[in-house]
Amino acid sequence: MATRVVLAILLCLVACGSSSQLHERHSFREEAQQCRLDRIRSMPPSRRIESEGGITELWDEAEEDFQCAGVAAVRNIIRPNCLSLPKFHSSPMLIYIEQGEGFLGLNYPGCAETYEAQSAQSSRRSSRRMGRRIGAGKEDDQHQKVRRVRRGDMIVVPAGTVQWCHNDGGQDLIAIAFLDLNNEDNQLDLRIRGSFLAGGIPREERRELRGSKNNDLVNIFSGFDQEFLAQAYNVPTDLVRKMQEERSSGLIVKCDEQMSFLTPEEEEEELSESPSRREEISNGLEETICTARVQHNMNTQREADVYSREAGRVNILNQLKLPILRFMGMSAEKGHLFSNAQYNLHWSMTDHRLVYVVDGEANFQISDDYGNQVFNERVSRGNMFVIPQFYPALVQAGQEGFEWITFKTSNQPMKSPIAGYTSFFRALPLQLLEQSFQITTAEAQQLKQTRRQHTFLFPPSSGSSSRRHRS
Repeated sequence: MATRVVLAILLCLVACGSSSQLHERHSFREEAQQCRLDRIRSMPPSRRIESEGGITELWDEAEEDFQCAGVAAVRNIIRPNCLSLPKFHSSPMLIYIEQGEGFLGLNYPGCAETYEAQSAQSSRRSSRRMGRRIGAGKEDDQHQKVRRVRRGDMIVVPAGTVQWCHNDGGQDLIAIAFLDLNNEDNQLDLRIRGSFLAGGIPREERRELRGSKNNDLVNIFSGFDQEFLAQAYNVPTDLVRKMQEERSSGLIVKCDEQMSFLTPEEEEEELSESPSRREEISNGLEETICTARVQHNMNTQREADVYSREAGRVNILNQLKLPILRFMGMSAEKGHLFSNAQYNLHWSMTDHRLVYVVDGEANFQISDDYGNQVFNERVSRGNMFVIPQFYPALVQAGQEGFEWITFKTSNQPMKSPIAGYTSFFRALPLQLLEQSFQITTAEAQQLKQTRRQHTFLFPPSSGSSSRRHRS
């Protein structure tokens, strides 16, 4: 009997210990969702990492605003003919190309290498068409799809996907990345976890950053024995040693020679010359993650979802435009307001939002769900701030207009406008408005009918000076 009692106690202790560990594992994530914000701030990056080929800037995800929304942000500035080294993150992300152009690689495990490097002869023929020189004598190569990215492109990157970016343009390539740390695909804590497959932060700098929450941007191969890796890859240990090197050049490196890739446009030309090759590719791939569309340009005026000649336009990106977002719980919108125009007072019903100012200035006000003003600032280019779910917000552009990008933690976001054609005021009976606000019938009618010809974008009032500012 005593033995059974002791065994029961031991089992209880084990179970309680497991339950305690499980509770501790999730307590941090639960705390992060307790949004008790007395004040929201627009914040610059908190950390700047200088590399040989550019700059990596990170916003502190431990800030209360970011913890409330469970999000983070990283900005990469890649100089011409420089390469952002291959890496992956534990959270899904959306990448917006703010400036420049280049090549972006996304490598999914298990997908076929459907792109082939050209032979020396065809390389010379293609280089004459493209105006570039591709080194002759290189061995044939096969790789997964490489995408051409330009200003205004939004790219979807699932969690754990290896990514890299090369700037082949004449100006800096600026890419801003939004990470949804609280996404169900991330089973770790709410931190930026970037694992590099080459390069990484040198050990000396890592020692200086010990205690920092962003000191894990390291080369994952450094955690393995050289002999062990050499056996796994069946290569000499000297080659493994080079794989493990964390060079002082950092996370973005200069390229020794001009890199060139087979782009979709080039392949289309090649396939038109070779029908058999085209048939081989089209019949050999099923429609899976390997062939999913992950790229959409947010700057196209003709694809604007909301448009006003007097106020501006808004381009929305959700699961209807990019079906892959259905599996990631994320979306975005790109907005452009003309001088002194307003974006309708509204709240988000489904998501937290992370706002990044691309250009111009605006007066931005946010209220919490208790009616307290938590944000009242004039924001400008490079500012970033969080708008929590159900927090009403109102924005008015400055004299030079206002351009912004909003990242959202829902794949099919919904917002509730407080003024305009779709305002909830228009849905309420007149008598209800009269009694709620103790106003006359005429005043209630004015509330229902105000801005009835507008939805989300309001042109400047007649008293304010207006100058259109188009991109």
